[in-house]
Amino acid sequence: MAKVMANSPALVKGWLALSGALSGGVLPAPVRERLAIATAEYNNCTYCLSAHTYIGAHVAKVDAEELERARHAESTDPHAAALLALSGAIARGRGHIDETQLKTARAAGVTDAEIAEVVGNLALNILTNYFNVLADTDNEWPVVTPHTHG
Repeated sequence: MAKVMANSPALVKGWLALSGALSGGVLPAPVRERLAIATAEYNNCTYCLSAHTYIGAHVAKVDAEELERARHAESTDPHAAALLALSGAIARGRGHIDETQLKTARAAGVTDAEIAEVVGNLALNILTNYFNVLADTDNEWPVVTPHTHG
């Protein structure tokens, strides 16, 4: 991906800056990887789904069942589930969500900082999803194909 993205040094710089900043935020790597998986599944991005499933398993140490649940924006961890549900609602609503969705997230303990970073991670993941779908980036990861969406 970076090789293809390097056609625009400005894009690479922006992607790296946002990715680096969010990696130092309040959301831990296992949550960020699940958010990335849910977004890649939603956007039908095989490259990102493959990459984040691999990174989720081997780097963030998320178990296989949780990785599969993330594809459906679900988790057995109530806090992670609330973050995934919020991210999914924001994506589907293109930024507009029902007030009850926000209240539900807050009731699950989601903080203002986490809400902000969910939006940041969603933006980062949409960037890479759209880029890789459009560029038809060669997939060097073990392939994970998005589920069929109806």
